[in-house]
Amino acid sequence: MRKLKNSELDRLNVDEFKQATKTPIIIILDNIRSLNNIGSVFRTSDAFLVEKIYLCGITATPPHNDIRKTALGSTETVDWEYAEHTIDVINKLKSQNVKVISIEQAERATMLNSFQPETDQKYALVFGNEVKGVAQDVVDASDIVIEIPQFGTKHSLNISVSCGVVVWDLFSKMKNIS
Repeated sequence: MRKLKNSELDRLNVDEFKQATKTPIIIILDNIRSLNNIGSVFRTSDAFLVEKIYLCGITATPPHNDIRKTALGSTETVDWEYAEHTIDVINKLKSQNVKVISIEQAERATMLNSFQPETDQKYALVFGNEVKGVAQDVVDASDIVIEIPQFGTKHSLNISVSCGVVVWDLFSKMKNIS
């Protein structure tokens, strides 16, 4: 088995990415403090054609060297917007019939493997602060809370890892990839 060269990958250029049909997923970052995590979320969003990222509260915004280091140019492809208050973004998206999903460990959460996205439904996925998680008022305003099943001692994944797991899972279910 031979590794593919970069020139052999079917990569979109920036203009092609901007014109491509997006996956009906929006990501909301609720007070993320790590610039590397932010950059990683941009890269994941680029990989799966995420529609947009909202950077909220203390979450830093591009351009920033530490974001750029991990984003590898995806801050130029993925649409993003800053908002001071996460709850304002949620209210706006809900008024546009977007279903808001907080990714959190909570009472009556739906396990990720059990969640089946609805056809023709757009989802906003909220990922929270590395220490405090998704703010309680945001969890309260969410339509659904999804938990990633974990079986070890920590029950804690890095936010960029959580984003990759959840976005891939929803993308694969939406596109019927197995």
